[in-house]
Amino acid sequence: MTQTLDTAALRAYLAQQGLATDGLAVHTISGGQSNPTFRLETRDRAYVLRKKPAGTLLPGAHAIDREYRVMQALHSTDVPVPRMLAYCDDAAVLGTPFYVMEFLAGRVLMDQSLPGMTTDERGAIYREMNRIIAALHGVDVAAVGLESYGKSGNYFQRQIGRWSQQCKASTLPVSGDMQRLMDWLPEHIPAGDETTLVHGDYRLDNLIFHPVEPRVIGVLDWELSTLGHPLADFAYHCMSWHIPAALWRGIGGLDLAALGIPSEADYLRAYAQARGVQGIDEHWDFYLAYNLFRMAAILHGIAQRAANGTAAAADAVETGAKAAPLAAIGWQCAQRYAAGRH
Repeated sequence: MTQTLDTAALRAYLAQQGLATDGLAVHTISGGQSNPTFRLETRDRAYVLRKKPAGTLLPGAHAIDREYRVMQALHSTDVPVPRMLAYCDDAAVLGTPFYVMEFLAGRVLMDQSLPGMTTDERGAIYREMNRIIAALHGVDVAAVGLESYGKSGNYFQRQIGRWSQQCKASTLPVSGDMQRLMDWLPEHIPAGDETTLVHGDYRLDNLIFHPVEPRVIGVLDWELSTLGHPLADFAYHCMSWHIPAALWRGIGGLDLAALGIPSEADYLRAYAQARGVQGIDEHWDFYLAYNLFRMAAILHGIAQRAANGTAAAADAVETGAKAAPLAAIGWQCAQRYAAGRH
């Protein structure tokens, strides 16, 4: 569903904020189930506008005020984000709240095997991704004013409960592996806790790289960010080592050495070194099992919307069908974790 903006109202708002409006042209970047996003071009500058979708939304979903807040807070840190320019919570202007940020001209890389690159280039991209997520988990949340951005502690318990509840509320049956994970995960949460800022969806295609250098100039899509366990966030990012390329967005089964992409073990070591932490691999299979369950639950929700006829994306049925295979990989991780504890 293509969304349009009231250009006259937008022009008046931008002028009010002291932003350029000459020759204003609006281009849709994305619509659908996420927050509708637009590129605004003027003679002198380009901006990006993100707004809440119209209509009735789930509580807490599409929290663009949180996206704006976290990116504004991170501007003074080692985590690169676009500069925030304006936030408007007056729905009378464009129908729903929105924010405006600078447009970053760079590369968005979709395929994690990085086709067309040399081995050195691939290695550099992966080192940079690792460096940025380590920097994110090292942010002093109190110093940047984000200490109230989420709850501290019991992150796994709360998340497992939330996603299990969503699956149980679904009219579509969950797979056997999904049910097993729902039963197993709450009983095996590792002792010890840590709370940092987490992105919630940190992956290659949510990063903007410099046009020619292997350097991230912006981390985008903070919709799922909160305070949480850093290793939950990092393991989410590392799921791709376990997901076959043929299934979905993964590098599992590829000849990583030939591609110049680090092994998962090397990638973990680099992260631990950057953060100055030890023993992150002790509960690694639990973190993976949890994330594969969470991802499967999200995809199960998409399948449910497709079954209800309310899915916006054309490939919703196909995407939703990936829930069971991901849960199967998650259950393998759970079994490996259980075997390693004896």
